[in-house]
Amino acid sequence: MMEDLRIQSVLRGEKITIRVNGQPVVAYEGESVHAALLAAGHRVFRQSRNGAGARGIFCGMGVCYECLVTINGVPNRRACMCPVEDGMEVVIHGQ
Repeated sequence: MMEDLRIQSVLRGEKITIRVNGQPVVAYEGESVHAALLAAGHRVFRQSRNGAGARGIFCGMGVCYECLVTINGVPNRRACMCPVEDGMEVVIHGQ
């Protein structure tokens, strides 16, 4: 498991667990999938379709579509626009 990169002094919602590529990742209610992935150390979410390389967070507000992931079997979800839910299954394709 990767180091938690969150600022520890910030108050958060209830601690939950999501699974990223089958591995448990700690998240907190109220966070976006994007925030949970970044806090867990994930920077690359997918590879570009035209071979231009790794893609990850760019705008963080749903405009750029660079953070597309698969959530609970549904592909092409914007990680920055989806709140985490306990037991959520996230697949990133950037490895």
